[in-house]
Parts: sequence; C-alpha cells; structure tokens
Amino acid sequence: MVNMHAIYLVESFRRLFVGCIAFVFALAGAASADVARVVSQTVGSDELLLAVAAPGQIAALSHLARDPQFSGVAEQAKAFPQITLGDAETILRHRPTLALFADYSRAELVEQVRRSGVEVMIFDRYASLADAHANLRRLAAALGPEAEARAERIVEADTQRLAALRVRLADARPARVIAPSTYGIIAGSGTTFQDLCDHAAAENLAATLGGLRGHAAPPVERLLTWPVDQVVLAGESVSQALAPYRRLPPYQFMRAFREERAVLLAPWMLGCVSHLRVDAYERLARALHPERFAE
Repeated sequence: MVNMHAIYLVESFRRLFVGCIAFVFALAGAASADVARVVSQTVGSDELLLAVAAPGQIAALSHLARDPQFSGVAEQAKAFPQITLGDAETILRHRPTLALFADYSRAELVEQVRRSGVEVMIFDRYASLADAHANLRRLAAALGPEAEARAERIVEADTQRLAALRVRLADARPARVIAPSTYGIIAGSGTTFQDLCDHAAAENLAATLGGLRGHAAPPVERLLTWPVDQVVLAGESVSQALAPYRRLPPYQFMRAFREERAVLLAPWMLGCVSHLRVDAYERLARALHPERFAE
C-alpha cells in the first residue's frame, strides 16, 4: 500500500531543496545583481541569446545547443556550459537571473523556476521573420543597451538581405516542392517550411494542392499526382538523404524521387525559429533558382 505520508514528505523536501538552492544563489549573486545571467532552455532561444548577449551574460545554453542537427550555432555554443537535465535544479545551479523558455516548454518546469525568484521569459511567436526579430528585440531589451544595439544591427542586416533576395527572385516561376519525412507526415502551411518557401520563390504543394496545415499525414493517392519539381531534404548528399525513401511508399513511386531531383539544407534550417532562418531562405533560393545567382 502506498504510504501517502512518505510521498508528501519527499515532495516537501524536494520543494525545500529547490527553494534553498534559489536562496543561496540569490545571495551569491546579490553583489552583481545588475549583471544579467541567462539560461536558455531551447535551441531557438540559444540562437537569440548568442546573437545579442555579451559572453559574460550567458550562464548556460540548452542541451541541444551543440548539436548541428538542431542548432544553427553549434560551433559557437561549444564555448558555453549546457543544461544537461530538464529540471529546475539543473537550471538553478547556473545561478540565472533570467531563464528563457518557449510556450512548448514544460509548464511545471517554468513555474518551478519562476517560483525560485528567477525572471522568466517565454517565447510564443516564431512563425515568421518578423516574429523572430520581435523576440530578438525583446530579449535584447532585458540585457541592456549594448544588446539592443546588436539586435538592431542584425535586424537591419536581415532587412537588407531580404530586399536583395526579392530583387534576385523577381518574377521567378515558383519551384514546386515538398518537404516529406519518414514519420508519416509532411509540412503544409503554417510551418517553418512554408516560411522558407514564401521567401525562396517556392510553391509548397502540400499546402496549395494538398490543403494541409501544419505537419499532417499526406494524402497518399493524390500526392502521387503532384507535379513535384524538387524535394527539399536535410543532409550532406542527395543519395544519402533520399535513401530512406527508396522503399517508402508513396515516395518510392514518385518520379522526383526516382530521378533524384532534390535540394539539401542543413538539418537545423528546416526547423529554425530564430533570425537565422534568413540563411535558410538564401540557401533554398540558390538551390532552386541557381540561374538567378550566376555572377
């Protein structure tokens, strides 16, 4: 029989332990309370933080920060500590004054960190570059004037790059593309892939012909009739990226796959929610419309 009194005591001691850690770290950092110490819990906030913070303001990055499959700042992240466990104790050991989360972070984790007295910033808009820039400015405002200046330089540079990209792609016929996966879903409208297509002169057939929103199961029979120009995948070589699809219906029967008509992005680019997505816009545009970039 479960001893409810014992369970209550264990939970009470756990909460007391978290509270004590927060109190001790708060005292230790009181002398330098004007200096932000930031812990980032997600890859997207890693990318924002590394863009605008001074090195001394970065207390720790997410556990995926150094993984090039997910992170656009994997090399840069190697210079900083990481949080290796997804619990409040691990975050609090880095003595943060600010913790960065996303709206998909575990609610109980966010609340535990908030209750410890640490300021919490939750990012919940990242569908577009405008959202990413708003997040960048919001974080920079919490870090001080130097960070705000860095953010404005990034926004200005991105704006210029987008303008140049629009000129390059003016009147280009949109390439008809799909971004499949081996998990039985495909990217439709309202996804980061759709955002890439919107800036790279590409038509996402899963959205326009399939009517799909978000990541959804593809309409198998109709998908076979889609006039796919290029398949957008992540990987280092086309043959390697296509290999999982060679025996996977319906893709194994589609001409684009048989003829190896595919373009590749870095793995992190397909899911990027930060300002670094501009790199993905340019890379996809160059791959789909190389004639527009011939010097």
